[in-house]
Amino acid sequence: MSMSVLSPSPIAPQTAHTDPLASSFATTYAGVVAFIAVVAEGSFARAADRLGIGRSAVSRSVQRLEDQLNVRLFLRTTRSTTLTREGEIFYASCHTGVDRIVQAVEEMKDMRAGPPRGHLRISAATCFGRRVVAPLLNEFQGAYPEVTIDLSLSNRPTDFIADRVDIEFRNGRVEDAQIIARQVIPMQMLVCASPAYRQAHGLPTTVEALTQHQCINFRHASRPVSEWEFKVKGELRKFLPQARLTYNDADLVLQAVLDGQGIAQLPGYMFCDALRRGALVPCLEQYAPDDRGHYICYLSRQHLPTRMRTFIDFMVEKIRAADLQCATGLELQAA
Repeated sequence: MSMSVLSPSPIAPQTAHTDPLASSFATTYAGVVAFIAVVAEGSFARAADRLGIGRSAVSRSVQRLEDQLNVRLFLRTTRSTTLTREGEIFYASCHTGVDRIVQAVEEMKDMRAGPPRGHLRISAATCFGRRVVAPLLNEFQGAYPEVTIDLSLSNRPTDFIADRVDIEFRNGRVEDAQIIARQVIPMQMLVCASPAYRQAHGLPTTVEALTQHQCINFRHASRPVSEWEFKVKGELRKFLPQARLTYNDADLVLQAVLDGQGIAQLPGYMFCDALRRGALVPCLEQYAPDDRGHYICYLSRQHLPTRMRTFIDFMVEKIRAADLQCATGLELQAA
């Protein structure tokens, strides 16, 4: 049994303001650790070496424990240290508990530095989670079978503490300074229509011309309808067109565009496949806004469990390799 993880702290003298319970616990904890170390090593000197403290500190801790218990735990001579009968009884009662503490500490160290294992609670925006994150989970768990995952899809903001979320995928802009946000890929906002819509209604060539078209809007679950964004003469311009259809599910917006019911602005990764196979055509490319971002977010860089570090690195690598930057090939001209 390794005792190095349980080195007792120096015991401060009790003052009039010291909590008796806290003082009693500190004395007992340090004394029990020292006592177990002496039993395991067979001497006070070797116990001190194992704990990384002075021999006198070990002796004082055991003495305080004996005073607190009002029993003698060891018979000491210049040549040997043996347990008294009371010491044998006390050791039989308490060493199992200390073993469990050591085991718990070692397990935490293994989770921090060992092979990825344990449970991850992941949150993602509904469409990004469904289309990008979820398809990668099977491959991740094939590589790391000891990690279990709970994926929750929602378009409402996540409260890491209240929702007990480890990692969240966020879209747009992350302005919370308490959150570590690592951009996975840029978030390109594109306006698209179907070839059938273009043939029937044409396409807008200016932002103002949107008022003459059948627009389809997206509404977040707990927020107003999303404004469309453009960059006009170097400045960000937001526009909320009158819509013939509004959905709170981005996949429904996309399907309506594919069906020729109107035009919409959505994150580029949603349009990529349809653009490449000619099922959609872009418009207003010259007014495309500056990229925002798709982010993987968590609360702290410190003491990240191996499963979290591994999951974050895996997702960043795989998503970046998925070629979701479909706007790269579009002919964009400065407004």
